[in-house]
Parts: sequence; C-alpha cells; structure tokens
Amino acid sequence: MTLFRRLAAAAALALTATAASAQAPVITVGTLENGTVSWELATIKARGLDAVNGFQLEMLPLAGNPATQVAMQGGEVDTIVSDLLWVAQQRAQGADFTFLPYSTAVGGVMVRADSPVRTLADLKGKRIGIAGGPVDKSWLILRAWSRQQGGEDIGAVTEQVFGAPPLIMAAAESGEVDAAINFWHFQAKMAAAGMREIVSVNDAARDLGLDPATPLLGYVLRDAWIAEKPALAQGLARASAEAKAVLATDDAAWDALRPIMNAADDAEFAALRDGWRAGIPQSQQVDAAAAQKMFAVMAELGGDELTGGLTELPAGLFWSGE
Repeated sequence: MTLFRRLAAAAALALTATAASAQAPVITVGTLENGTVSWELATIKARGLDAVNGFQLEMLPLAGNPATQVAMQGGEVDTIVSDLLWVAQQRAQGADFTFLPYSTAVGGVMVRADSPVRTLADLKGKRIGIAGGPVDKSWLILRAWSRQQGGEDIGAVTEQVFGAPPLIMAAAESGEVDAAINFWHFQAKMAAAGMREIVSVNDAARDLGLDPATPLLGYVLRDAWIAEKPALAQGLARASAEAKAVLATDDAAWDALRPIMNAADDAEFAALRDGWRAGIPQSQQVDAAAAQKMFAVMAELGGDELTGGLTELPAGLFWSGE
C-alpha cells in the first residue's frame, strides 16, 4: 500500500471513529477539578475506550465532593466516584444507588525523616494530623489496630489535629504535628518529599483480619439506569477496567497525563503514579462479607457519625459491571 493510501485509510478510520463517537449515547461523569479520577477518565477519552464500548464520555467538573454528590442525587450526572459508606447510606434511605469498584487506595501514618518515631506506640502523648475528620476510615482502622496490638486506643493517648489534606501535609512537613494520616495522593507527595511511613492502613487491616482488597471508592450508578441501559452501563464498566489495565503497565500513558497531575517534580510524579496503581482493584467483584466485616470494625469506633445509623451494609449495594 502506498503512503498516500495508508494516510487515506488512517483518515477514514479516524473519521469513522469520530462519527461513531458523535452518534453514541453520552455518559456524563461528575468529577472534581484536578481530581485523581480524571486520570482514568482522560485515559478513556485518549484511548477511545468510550467509543469502542458504545458511549461518549463527558466530564462535568464540580467544586468538591459534596457538589458531586448533590449532582448525583439531582440527576445532573449519570455517575460520580464516591465513598462506599455514603453510597450505603443513600441506598439504605431509599435511593437506588449501587457501587462499582474504582479504587482500594489508602494511606498510612507518615512522619518526618528525622523523627525519632518508629512505631504507632511512639506517638503516645504526641500530636497526629488527620485529614478527613474524626471518622476518617483510615484513622478508625488504625485505632482498632492499636487496641488489638497494644491494648490502648491511639485516639485516647494522642492529641488529634483535623484539617484539609494540604494543611495536614504542611503541618507534618513543618513539624507542627508529629505524624500525619492523609489521603493517599497527599501521602504520595509527602513520601516524595522525604517523609516515611511507620505503618500502612493495609497492613493494619490485614492484622485485624480484614481484606485490604475491599474498595472504599467506587462509581455510583442507579439500579434503574443500569436496568434501562444495561449495554451502556456495562460499557462504562469495561472502559474503566480497560483504562486501569493500560495505566497499570504503560508508563507512556502516564507521561500523557502528567500535565493534569500537578506533580511538582519527577519524584512526586512517580509517587503519584505508583500510588494510583497500587489502588487498582483486583476485580470488579466485591466480597460483600469482607466489606461488611470492615464496616463493622469502623462502625464500632465511628458510631452514628460515620454510619448514619446503619448497622449493616444494605443488600444490592455492589454491582460487578455484568
């Protein structure tokens, strides 16, 4: 085939893909501006994974997690990525929300490189900065773990400072707090800056007999939407899995994402990439019994403020994409 014919064939294929995308039904995802979910969504768009799976992906940037949740409740978007317990509470209150796994990423306890702290017990009488508030799920798991390991609740023998993730990161780096528990992507930035982890939430969960593969973040969908548009819903699930498969192994795909990752330098970029990869779920199937066990451990310490009065996860909460 001559060069001219090859170019003509490539152009024809591009036009066909563009036309197919334009005719495909739209799935609108509510996203946080500069949020990590946009990395997967951008990959879906860049690789044409929406078109080959029968839909056109559109992103609606929103100002914060509450805004995405309101948009989902109001039907302004088809899906968002949100917290498992929020989805469970909504379902228990009558919303037909269901949960498709997105990420298992969690953090740990970080200290400065020059800190004398080596174990959680070394933090007794010291200050811990915590992003996410008193019922942050990582904090609750670490409290349960400290009681199991040493018979003492780390929450009872330390002073906690709660704040937004950037403020907690700054307080840890400056020494204003002796240790910090932050969202995974801020923890990645802290590690890139030279801080070290003394215990991971995943290790603590394993010691408690919990399954770290239980996803705490997922796409939120409506049962009625899945029932009405099963091929479309399944296409979204496949596109998500395919994008994760690309990002799990293809460093070039990450190079393309770098402009939207807000990485300060190469070390931070690599830490963010590796942290995101570590949170890729093993499967879109969720072990409901394992999820209930994790919920019970967190609920014991978090109470109604965490659970909204739930005593168990509602039936039908998880959707596997099939």
